[in-house]
Amino acid sequence: MRVKMIVAYDGTNYSGWQIQPNGVTIEQKLNEALTALLGEDIRVTGASRTDAGVHSLGNVCVFDTNTRMPAEKISFALNQRLPEDIVVQDSCEVDPDFHPRFSKSRKTYEYRILNRRFPLPTRRLDTYFYHYPLDVMRMQEAAEHLIGEHDFKSFCAANAQSRTSVRTIYDCSVTKNDDIITIRVTGNGFLYNMVRIIAGTLIKVGAGEIAPSDMNRILAACDRSAAGPTAPAHGLTMMGLVYEKD
Repeated sequence: MRVKMIVAYDGTNYSGWQIQPNGVTIEQKLNEALTALLGEDIRVTGASRTDAGVHSLGNVCVFDTNTRMPAEKISFALNQRLPEDIVVQDSCEVDPDFHPRFSKSRKTYEYRILNRRFPLPTRRLDTYFYHYPLDVMRMQEAAEHLIGEHDFKSFCAANAQSRTSVRTIYDCSVTKNDDIITIRVTGNGFLYNMVRIIAGTLIKVGAGEIAPSDMNRILAACDRSAAGPTAPAHGLTMMGLVYEKD
C-alpha cells in the first residue's frame, strides 16, 4: 500500500529535506526510522524539498510498504523512533498513483520577521531578526502585485533548474502581531528560493528602499538581480499543502 504522511519539523539541525552526501536530512531520518519500524527498505518521496534551516508544519511525503500495520497507526509508532524535532502529524493510505509533488495542490509558506530593537532569544530559530522599523502597509501593497499568474524568474535563484518560471500566487499577505511580521504566500508551486527572495524584496519595500509599485517592474525584468536579497532560511516555515482531491 501507499502511505501518505504529514510531517512537521524544526529544520535548524538539518541540511534540508533531501538526502545529502555531507549532512543529516529530514528524508534520511524518516527513511531510517521507517526501515527499522517496518523491516523493509523504505524510501519516502516528499512534496517540498525544503532547504537547510527551513521549518515545516505540514510537509507531505509518501512511501510504499507491504506491512500489515494499519496506515493510520504508523504515525504513532514512527514518532517513538524519530528525534523530537521531527514529528509525523498524520498517516493514511492513499491511491497507489498519488504523488505528493505532481498532484495539483495549493502550497502555503510563511516567512516571519522579528521587527524590534533587540532580538528575542526564544525566537532566534524561527524568525529573522531585523531591527530597522518596517512599514507593513507598504509591504502589503507591494505583496498584492504578486497575486496572479506571473513569470517569477526575478524571484528565482539564478542556478535553478525549472522547466518554466511561470507560477500562480493565489494569496500574498503581510500582517503584524506584536513584534512579528508574517509574510504568508499561497501558490500552485514555488521556484527555488522564491519565497525567501519575495521576503527579502518585501523587507526592502518596508525599509523604504523599494517602492511598492516597483514590484511590477521587478516581475517584468525576469532577472534575478532586479529583486531584493534572499532572506535567511530560518525565518521560513512551510505551513502545508491542500490537494485538489481533498
